[in-house]
Amino acid sequence: MYEEKFMLRAIKVSIKNLEKGGGPFGAVIVKDGKVVAIGMNRVTCNNDPTAHAEVMVIRKAAKKLKTFNLSGCEIYTSCEPCPMCLGAIYWARIDRIYYGNTKDDAAKIGFDDSFIYQELELDKGKRKVQMLQFLPEQAKETFVRWVEKEDKVEY
Repeated sequence: MYEEKFMLRAIKVSIKNLEKGGGPFGAVIVKDGKVVAIGMNRVTCNNDPTAHAEVMVIRKAAKKLKTFNLSGCEIYTSCEPCPMCLGAIYWARIDRIYYGNTKDDAAKIGFDDSFIYQELELDKGKRKVQMLQFLPEQAKETFVRWVEKEDKVEY
């Protein structure tokens, strides 16, 4: 259920992060009306291009809840998630996304991820980053073993 206080918290975290030398992004994960975790963008502080607020908060929430499946959770984020964060949210199985700024707002201040969406529409051979399949038969061995593994944890 939508709660203004959680979005305001995500926005406050994004502002506080600016004071700590990070980017203008913050996120909060909520479950059953309670804050589970708070995350902020630490890309430049951690020298980690994946340290977006949404990814950071997902990591914290999963660790706290001791599960990789965050079904039943909602994420409040100060900005519409980029493609990487959106993928992480889907993989985490978060039920709902609330966001403040749009991806167009982010693009206006220098955080433009439209090129990623455009790249995904292209054939693999026409993308900026070259993708080459290599040793597929050898790689399939792992998948065969996964299918045969009786004690696997599905996700």
